[in-house]
Amino acid sequence: MHQYIINASIQILPIVQDKHPYEWVDEAIAIIQQSGIKYEIGPFATVLEGKYDEVMKVIHDVNEYLYQKGCAEWISSVQIQIRSKGDITGEEKTTKFQ
Repeated sequence: MHQYIINASIQILPIVQDKHPYEWVDEAIAIIQQSGIKYEIGPFATVLEGKYDEVMKVIHDVNEYLYQKGCAEWISSVQIQIRSKGDITGEEKTTKFQ
C-alpha cells in the first residue's frame, strides 16, 4: 500500500459481562494512545490518522490486546478512507465546520 496519510475510525463494542464494557474500551484507547499515532477520541469511535501500515498495526494491536487479555467477545467496527494519490486528513474534512 502507498505511504500517504489515511484516516480510519475504530469502535470497540465489548459483548461481555465480566466487567463494565467501558473498562475494555478504556484499555483499547490506552493501546491507541501508546502507539504514537495521531488520534481523536469521540463518544462513539476513535479516529486514527497516519500511514496505512501504521494505522492498520494499531487496529491489529487493539484487537490482539483484547484477545490476549481475555475479553470474551467484541465487535470491532472499522472504517478506512484512502486516497490513491495523496494524503487524506481529518483536518481537511472538518476545518470548514470549526
